[in-house]
Amino acid sequence: MKAIVFDKIGAPRDVLRLAEVPVPEVADGEVLVRMVAASISPGDFLFVGGLYPPPHKPTLPGQIAGAHGIGIVERCGEGAAIRTGSLVALDAHGTWAEYVSVPADWLAPLPADYPIEKGAQLFNIITAWDLLADANAQAGQWVAVTGGNSSLGSMVTQFAAARGLRVISLVRQIRTGRDPRLLGATEAIELTGLSVPLVDKVRDLTGGDGLNAVIDCVGGPAFGDLIRGAALHCQVIVYGGMSEESFHLHNYDILLKNVSIRAHGYRYFFSPSRSHDNGFLQEVIGASSASDFRVPFGGLHKLDDFTNAIEQTLSYAGGGKHFFRM
Repeated sequence: MKAIVFDKIGAPRDVLRLAEVPVPEVADGEVLVRMVAASISPGDFLFVGGLYPPPHKPTLPGQIAGAHGIGIVERCGEGAAIRTGSLVALDAHGTWAEYVSVPADWLAPLPADYPIEKGAQLFNIITAWDLLADANAQAGQWVAVTGGNSSLGSMVTQFAAARGLRVISLVRQIRTGRDPRLLGATEAIELTGLSVPLVDKVRDLTGGDGLNAVIDCVGGPAFGDLIRGAALHCQVIVYGGMSEESFHLHNYDILLKNVSIRAHGYRYFFSPSRSHDNGFLQEVIGASSASDFRVPFGGLHKLDDFTNAIEQTLSYAGGGKHFFRM
């Protein structure tokens, strides 16, 4: 079968290659999945770069890349309680391949008509849902979402708008047809060419009320400005770091407004879902299956086109999610 593999830690442009590898065997408790599509996400590049903690370290050489996707169950090992033919979302390394064998616990069954472009990045949808829950903002309050053109940013915006929150979406630039206000954002701030300090812009847009929550994947100087534009008891959730710049704050920027800053990691990063999560997963799948819940789409690529797919993802952030289509 075809797969995208790497033999050493490094930048994806430098170390990924297309290879022919055997279809994996199926051990007890595992399931062989025929991949339908796999998302290409920043987290995939962190894995290739060896930046994740154990147990998410590559096994070299010949590690198959990719960590998420959607596929169809082909064969089940002893003790794997899932039907063949089921459509499933995967949360396991090795999805940039035609087949992958994974423990059944790391699969999420999906409705047969669940959209492929959503199932291939179900982890993003779950994360967007959880980020909003962590922010703990109430209807009518203001929440700032950075990386507003990203897949996660756009999902958070839609979930927030559906709950009556007032969203300020921060983007580098507003693209044709990609205005965050079309997804429910109350306001959009285009950072490129902003003529006033960001903190002043935030205070103006909120009528002086300030931000009740910040959901950030960028960092850098803008992050400090958002905290300085916070309201009392603001919840700040950090889940990424796209900017290479640092931010600067004084203790009083946090202390005098009782600002809470916390990190967010994907809930199933270290352990799979359990039976008591079924209700939660069905709620998220149901909410995201609606036709008016949209995910930014960048393009479908065959595995043979991996060089272009990786380049598009790295060079045009915010241009929509790219997928491998097997």
